Amino acid sequence: MTRSQSALLAAGFLGAAGVATGALGAHALAATLAARDTRTVWETAVHFHLFHAVALVGLAGWLRSGEGGAAGKRAGWAARCWTVGTILFSGSLYALAFGVAPHWVGPVTPLGGLFLLAGWIFAAAAAVAPHEG
Repeated sequence: MTRSQSALLAAGFLGAAGVATGALGAHALAATLAARDTRTVWETAVHFHLFHAVALVGLAGWLRSGEGGAAGKRAGWAARCWTVGTILFSGSLYALAFGVAPHWVGPVTPLGGLFLLAGWIFAAAAAVAPHEG
C-alpha cells in the first residue's frame, strides 16, 4: 500500500468514526454527557478527531501527486503521527467523558497531543525538504 493510500484509508476511518462519535455525543449520549458535565470534553475530542481526519485527506492528496524522497518520508511520518495521535488524544477524551476510563488513561491524552504536534512538525518538515525531480 502506498503512503497516499495509507493516509487516505486512515482519513476515511477516522472521518467516519469522528462523524459517528459527534452524532452520538449530540444525540444518544447527550443526557449522559450533560449529567457528567463532560459535553465540552466530548466536543473537544470530536473537533480534534475531525480536524486531523481532514488534514489526512489533504496529506493523502499531496502524497498522491508523486512527491517522494525525504518529503514523502516526512509526510508519511506526519500521517502516522496524526493517526496515532488522534486515536490516543480523542480516544482517551471519549473514554474520560463517558466515564469508562480507568485512572491511568488521563496521561494518554497529552501523549496523544504530542503525537499530533509531531505530525504537524513532520508536515512542515516535508514542505521544506529538498525537492526531487
